[in-house]
Amino acid sequence: MRASTARQAADPISSAPPYDYSMARLVDEAGIPVVLVGDSLGNVVLGYDSTLPVTLDDMLHHTRAVVRGAKDALIVTDMPFMTYNTSVEDALRNAGRLLQEGGAQAVKLEGGAFVADTVRCLTGNGIPVMGHLGLTPQSVHQLGGYRVQARTAGQARRLLDDALALEDAGAFSIVLEMVPGNVAQAVTERLTVPTIGIGAGPGCDGQIQVLHDILGLGARQPRHAKRYADLNAITLDALRAYRDEVSARSFPTADHTTESDAAVVAELPGADG
Repeated sequence: MRASTARQAADPISSAPPYDYSMARLVDEAGIPVVLVGDSLGNVVLGYDSTLPVTLDDMLHHTRAVVRGAKDALIVTDMPFMTYNTSVEDALRNAGRLLQEGGAQAVKLEGGAFVADTVRCLTGNGIPVMGHLGLTPQSVHQLGGYRVQARTAGQARRLLDDALALEDAGAFSIVLEMVPGNVAQAVTERLTVPTIGIGAGPGCDGQIQVLHDILGLGARQPRHAKRYADLNAITLDALRAYRDEVSARSFPTADHTTESDAAVVAELPGADG
């Protein structure tokens, strides 16, 4: 177990998942050190009910855009559903594409001991891996919905065993999602790799939140999320003001328009005069 003094001395890790160039540039400029291109883009960008429909091509497309915007952060990208489950060979091939074609520097995959061999293969071939335990959205149907995990002693022990298995397989960090805070802290203290929490309390080594929740762009605010701005309201106000000015012909004005010499217009066929 790591000494608590050493943990308190370390700077907590902040992470956020942009999905395009513009947001990646802002996240990077804000000094957030870890950028995760999450398959949550299925929910907040593509409008799916879950992450399950997200494809490898989707992740490649969005990862490339994020890589163009984020110059300083570590860029981790999610391996989507069924791109690492069928075989270790498939996982290696697909993870390699995310680094080679997408430009990511690491991949994240969900699951515990049962994916340890896959993690070991990827890390053994030079592909850094971030693990993901607790609520694993790609298994939402098996878990019975989006709910807190590891509530019982047996479930907490299994979470710890899975975390240790991922660490032993070479994962450089582990996301703990929707886990009781005291359980997440206890697991964190028994690992040598950092944990990144989402809905897992302050006892993790870092935190990650969906970018749309941070900015107030989501339709629903999860309990574990904090809204730092209300861009939903700001954006609606701006769009409605634009609509009203266009309708009233008060936009564009001369300030927004370039005019040619009157002689040019006079030369056009059908011009008066």
